[in-house]
Amino acid sequence: MLTDTAITELRSHFPILAEKTYLYNCSQGAMADVVDAGMREYMTSWRTSAAPWDEWVGRYEGLRRAFAHFINADPDEVAIVTSASAGINPIASALRFDGRDTVVMSELEFPTMGNIWLAQRPRGARVQFLRAADNAVPADCYARAIDERTRIVPLTRVSFLNGFRSDVAAITRIAHERGALVFLDDFQDCGTRPVDVKALDVDFYVTGTLKYLLGPPGVAFLYVRRALIESLTPTVASWMGQRDVFAYDTTHFDPAPAARRFEGGSPPIPNIYMAQPALDLLSRIGMENVAAQVERLTRAFLDGARALGAVSKTPAASVGPLVVLQATDAGRLLAALAARGVVASSRRDGVRFAFHVYNTLDDVARTLAVLEAHADLLVRT
Repeated sequence: MLTDTAITELRSHFPILAEKTYLYNCSQGAMADVVDAGMREYMTSWRTSAAPWDEWVGRYEGLRRAFAHFINADPDEVAIVTSASAGINPIASALRFDGRDTVVMSELEFPTMGNIWLAQRPRGARVQFLRAADNAVPADCYARAIDERTRIVPLTRVSFLNGFRSDVAAITRIAHERGALVFLDDFQDCGTRPVDVKALDVDFYVTGTLKYLLGPPGVAFLYVRRALIESLTPTVASWMGQRDVFAYDTTHFDPAPAARRFEGGSPPIPNIYMAQPALDLLSRIGMENVAAQVERLTRAFLDGARALGAVSKTPAASVGPLVVLQATDAGRLLAALAARGVVASSRRDGVRFAFHVYNTLDDVARTLAVLEAHADLLVRT
């Protein structure tokens, strides 16, 4: 576990923390000085290099290798895309819905997942949403729904609405036993704990840099299990997804044998220069240390909220990173928090508090003090 001295030193690299209690990580991670430096390095390379694309492609491939190592995948199993949507869409476009035509997913998924799979209905997909009870969709709900007609199970690891954590292992086992694929959306958790896609045994995995990976918008990653790559030919394609990118062959379609076949268009080079140092920073801290700090803060916050009588939409045993408290007026509560320097976010009737490794128990205490002062805006037991 990180010492208080180590966390104090870490916080010095995030300028906003000198002024704000930053619990907005579920929407955008705080900006580190190394990310700022990465952007300046990109500007320098553009200004000074005689052949900048030679340098930029090297950075692009370096980020692919770094993220593959981060999730225990091979670089050939990782595509660099611009958003979760840009990662999910080529897979959806490549799947066929004949015989196995059902998509089974929770209503707690982010709209990206729902919208993309609903858009496949003209191609024969039938989308079945599992309803939540008490802010949860347990594995047995999936067990009742997944059958021999299920093509794929999109699955959020942590719900953006309430912080509920899915039982990925159990749901993946159920899906695979019945011949269905699993597509894990880890946008709301990746960067807060170690990830091993091989141990998870998922078929597809998507996340992006702008939340807990501490990077900018415009960079996301798609993992595709190696055995599936060449069996899937996307109809959402690009020149960068071809076997020989620099052949410049307009008249032939020859997708790369690696996950790069699912990429779209020229890579977002400025974003890549910012994403790499953020990923390096997390790796230096150590993901076990990050997970321990996030759990410590989450437990303290949940205990404090419980003492206030606040109704939590997040399970009491949560290890984070997201805790959502039910509000009588989420907008007014957000404004009250902001007036005291606490940056949070809301979805529907829930105010979201998202912890990261640079947050502290002082942040927890400061936030709970604001909530106590505005307890009339909380739904209470």
